[in-house]
Amino acid sequence: MNQSGQHGTDGVTSPHATGGTGRVDPHGGRYPQLVNPHAQRSVPHVDGTRRTMDTDTSSLLGAAINVASHLDITDALRNFVDRAARLTGAKYAALGVLDARGDTTAFVQVGVTEEEVEVLGHPPRGRGLLGAIPVDGPLLLDDLTTHPDFGGFPPGHPPMYSFLGVPVRVREQVFGRLYLSEKPGGFSERDALDMMSLAEAAAVSIENSRLYTEARNRERWISVSQDITTTLLEGTEEEEALEMIAARLRVVAEADTALIILPSVGDAWACEIADGMGARDLLGLVFPPDGRAMTVLREGAGMMVDSLTRLRTLRLKELAQFGAALYAPMMLRGEGRGVILLLRKIGAPEFDESDLAMAESVAGQAALALELAAARHAQDVASLLDERARIGRDLHDLAIQQLFATGMQIENARADMAGRGQPYLAGLLEDALSGVDEAVKQIRAIVHSLREPDTAVVLVERLRREASLARTSLGYAPSLIIDVDGTVIAGDDDESALVDTVDNRVDADIADDVVAVVREGMSNAARHAKAASVQVRVSVLGYGPTGRVVVDVEDDGAGVDPSVTRRSGLANLAARARRHGGTFAIGVNERGQGSLMSWQAPLT
Repeated sequence: MNQSGQHGTDGVTSPHATGGTGRVDPHGGRYPQLVNPHAQRSVPHVDGTRRTMDTDTSSLLGAAINVASHLDITDALRNFVDRAARLTGAKYAALGVLDARGDTTAFVQVGVTEEEVEVLGHPPRGRGLLGAIPVDGPLLLDDLTTHPDFGGFPPGHPPMYSFLGVPVRVREQVFGRLYLSEKPGGFSERDALDMMSLAEAAAVSIENSRLYTEARNRERWISVSQDITTTLLEGTEEEEALEMIAARLRVVAEADTALIILPSVGDAWACEIADGMGARDLLGLVFPPDGRAMTVLREGAGMMVDSLTRLRTLRLKELAQFGAALYAPMMLRGEGRGVILLLRKIGAPEFDESDLAMAESVAGQAALALELAAARHAQDVASLLDERARIGRDLHDLAIQQLFATGMQIENARADMAGRGQPYLAGLLEDALSGVDEAVKQIRAIVHSLREPDTAVVLVERLRREASLARTSLGYAPSLIIDVDGTVIAGDDDESALVDTVDNRVDADIADDVVAVVREGMSNAARHAKAASVQVRVSVLGYGPTGRVVVDVEDDGAGVDPSVTRRSGLANLAARARRHGGTFAIGVNERGQGSLMSWQAPLT
């Protein structure tokens, strides 16, 4: 290469020439002059004649074709960096992929050893010298350490001097920057032109990879949508359906965590479904009424956030551990039923518009899952009420009439025994007649409660009703024990006083939560524990501010599965306890066989 400033045979000025014709940029680097990229040079032909052939252009064309042949974007980027290093002879080459803020979100490199990468830690952020690369041309430096934006090498970084930086533009936007360093003899302006050309080929490959990835992701989203539809048609329970939706969404959206935010206690909205990284800690998280999730719910339109950790107005510190986020409202007939929140780790790529569009579609199906579950519940309630009415009619029309007939027979027999002078037998029959009368009274009370299940029913009766209804889901009758200060309500003559004591001590609001806790505890045992027996104990202890009500639900099932990170019902119970200043816990029972759920709250 001519070092005197004259043109060499390749038609460009030597990068080390003191009097070259290249332009100097404001940062001290050099832009390449305009040259013919197809400059020819003569080479000998095999028959002794001479023909023209551009060897460099042929190599560049081959590299461009190779780069553009990859559909997988990861392979395309890695191949682009490798080809750039080979074509220029650079020892080090890297591509920094940029986000909307200009920060590096992905870094592909060759030349740096694994040991050096481990010592350096995180990749460059694309600031300083790396950020000084123009958006429409290369930055060519003989010694990068003399550049005014150079801020020094971090500890463990290999020394570098010669440098060539090139922007990679996709759709008229800077997708990333190509960095090349340490070419023997330094980089030439021809290298800069070649890399600009190769960057254009890489842009085509990246665009093709994006289109391919979008098509592949769309196919995966459609598959998830079909699975959700199938699940809904099969009549899967609400909890299981939403768990499946969250898990599948997390995978198809390449998110690290998926949350489903649903109505909770009062006007609050909380995370009822959680899948992925940090799911156990995020379950039950209450979202503020003026936050992004509720804004998405009110407006009925999804939202993307490039990085939660950089937000200044993030109210939930638990979410600061995540980067990109996607909010998709669960809309049904214009009404918001919940919000799906997809989260990625810090440094992971941002979500795009196609992710948002597909997530909103699946969120609508999730809302439909809630609607169908509510409809099935209403149908079950209607069937239950019909069954209660039938039982009430049968008890009134058959059982009571039969007892009346039996009572009349006993009365006749008692009168006959008394007339024969057999007072002992007459007394026994009198006691039996009293038993029949008491049975009639109890059946009438049952018929009344069946016909009017929600009219001024005392807490004890409501708990007994829940235990009775749980037989259907459990397959057997659970054991229900209710005690006041250690005295068990046993159903004898003293029951009335103790039943009244329970109602007098337990506030109506707390009573509703006690019933909900008992219901959820038995439901959890039926669905998850696979237990052969369940015991429920409700204890009312003390009075007023110093008193408390304790609910223990114990089973002999499989116990708590540590791999399960979501129990929306249990999260609700914890929220109910917190609302009253109480506590909630679930774990293994004392025998080590099965689980023990314990809930308690002060009486006032």
